[in-house]
Amino acid sequence: MGNGPGVAPLGVDILGAVKVGSLARLWPLAILPAVFLLGSCEAPGGVSPIFPTPVSPNGQGIYNTYIGISIPAIIIFLGVELALLWVVIKYRRSKQPAGYIPPQIHGNAKLEWAWTIAPLIVVLAIAGYSFNELQTDFQPISNYDFEIVVSGHQFGWNYTYPQAGGFTIHQEGTLAGDVTPFVVPVNTLIRLRLQGTDVIHSWWVPAISGKTDAVPGYDNFTWLKIDRIGTWRGECAELCGAGHSTMQIIVQSMTQSDFDAWVQQQAKAQHAARSAPTTAS
Repeated sequence: MGNGPGVAPLGVDILGAVKVGSLARLWPLAILPAVFLLGSCEAPGGVSPIFPTPVSPNGQGIYNTYIGISIPAIIIFLGVELALLWVVIKYRRSKQPAGYIPPQIHGNAKLEWAWTIAPLIVVLAIAGYSFNELQTDFQPISNYDFEIVVSGHQFGWNYTYPQAGGFTIHQEGTLAGDVTPFVVPVNTLIRLRLQGTDVIHSWWVPAISGKTDAVPGYDNFTWLKIDRIGTWRGECAELCGAGHSTMQIIVQSMTQSDFDAWVQQQAKAQHAARSAPTTAS
């Protein structure tokens, strides 16, 4: 006798088929850790997803905000998942008598008010915390030691030092190796004036500051005060064209004496390049 519509043929392991189907749908989740680990390998043109150690006060403020939001979010996530797991185990069908219906809470006004207001409080707390950090770290400063003009273009960055002779460091984008570093002295409050020459770019070095847009026709500002000698990576954080991935950033900090010597070297080199005689081809 044939089976009716929707009835599995005799001898078919329905439970086994369901398990195989579920595994087939879930296998992409198994590769997520591998993708994350591979993505954490820092290479030219890329920034590690692992939050770096902050080296500037505004970078520290962003890091504190990141931790202050992430830890409660993880606790809430674990609480929800554990509650869900408890319900699944306690009320699973295999442990209940035939026809058993779990307790119903639909229409419980107190419970529905609670799980509506609680997320609202969490979201408002995150918004207030983040807004306060934005007001602290992204406001223009006036007591800076000197200013550097950062100009974004397709596809690279120019750094002009107006108070050090007006020379410019060109940081052209590439994936073939490291770009020319943007050099600053340690323990010096520097204001960055960001400008865009063609499309919108975004200057971002996670250990130093948050993402700051470089917009054509508009000056944007951020600042840094690096507290140690070293080198830190960043990248353009705004999709700006086919060469967007090449717009890596390298910031190098050095002592004031080394920075002064570097400034003199750069000023002499660019002065010599400007004064060199040109010959007609």
